[in-house]
Amino acid sequence: MHFMSIIYVRLHLHRKRSEVKGQMAGVSLLKPLKGVDPNLISNLETFFTLDYPKYEVLLCVQDQDDPAVDVCKKLLGKYPNVDARLFIGGKKVGINPKINNLMPGYEGAKYGLVWICDSGIRVKPDSLTDMTNQMTEKVGLVHGLPYVADRQGFAATLEQVYFGTSHPRSYISANVTGIKCVTGMSCLMRKDVLDQAGGLVAFAQYIAEDYFMAKAIADRGWRFSMATQVALQNSGSYSIGQFQSRMIRWTKLRINMLPGTVLEPVSECFLASLIIGWAAHYVFRWDMMVFFMCHCLAWFISDYIQLTGVQGGALCFSKLDFAVAWFIRESMAVQIFLSALWDPTISWRTGRYRLRCGGTAEEILDV
Repeated sequence: MHFMSIIYVRLHLHRKRSEVKGQMAGVSLLKPLKGVDPNLISNLETFFTLDYPKYEVLLCVQDQDDPAVDVCKKLLGKYPNVDARLFIGGKKVGINPKINNLMPGYEGAKYGLVWICDSGIRVKPDSLTDMTNQMTEKVGLVHGLPYVADRQGFAATLEQVYFGTSHPRSYISANVTGIKCVTGMSCLMRKDVLDQAGGLVAFAQYIAEDYFMAKAIADRGWRFSMATQVALQNSGSYSIGQFQSRMIRWTKLRINMLPGTVLEPVSECFLASLIIGWAAHYVFRWDMMVFFMCHCLAWFISDYIQLTGVQGGALCFSKLDFAVAWFIRESMAVQIFLSALWDPTISWRTGRYRLRCGGTAEEILDV
């Protein structure tokens, strides 16, 4: 997995492909918004300055009183020449709040490609060109590898280390070997294919709507492609506690969708090194602890090489900061997994949900 992801990152990511290939397809950008953080307006503004001739920005806010409404109106006034609209109120079609929020925008989309992109993502002027270039004849979905922008503080370093090491190792190697692994942070999809699957309504019963949208597209014979630019997360609100809660929530979703996730801890460095060290001692009579330390060191070096590749430039933190964040992240892995097993409910946005086997969920209402 390390070799596959490192080689893929070096060959595919951050390649200069800014020119539009062939006819330019129109794109409807769907932006689900909830609340405001210090980076929201700067993140959103990058979508108003895209260097792409044929796209619309559809801003979706659930509540009229949400402060994100004022941010949207400010940007609409600042960029009157950008084809952009604001949808307020959402449409209740299921338990997934993101889908409910996006429904009016999806129904009003006028182009054949829809780009669902989270509020915390920031882009470059040629990001949309890069994604549409990957949308070739047989491709039905283009997704970006999740990564994190350079920010200040140890919590930011921890997130950057995770999204540059453990996450892309699994994410990339799964896609390279034909396993459909997609996160919904930044996805460009064919609207007609989604409509064939029932539209966004069909996925409102799931919390992990991105997995089931990708599955529906793959089941209809379409291929996936990964953008050469990463999906750059730049949330202005972050902490170690928020990171831990997010990882636990994602693990709970994977366990309920894919039962094989129960084997996930053995793919983490320390547990894998212990198991392989024991096997080497049992078969070859090698010293178990020496093998464990050497294996961890090789893993550590491989992770650093991969992180620098995903970054595509100089890191904003030192090698010592990386070592500390890497050790803490790896130490958290088993605890995160056990916490996910302990409680089948998740909290997301303003709601709490009880997960069911297969990926569906029910909302827990306070009496």
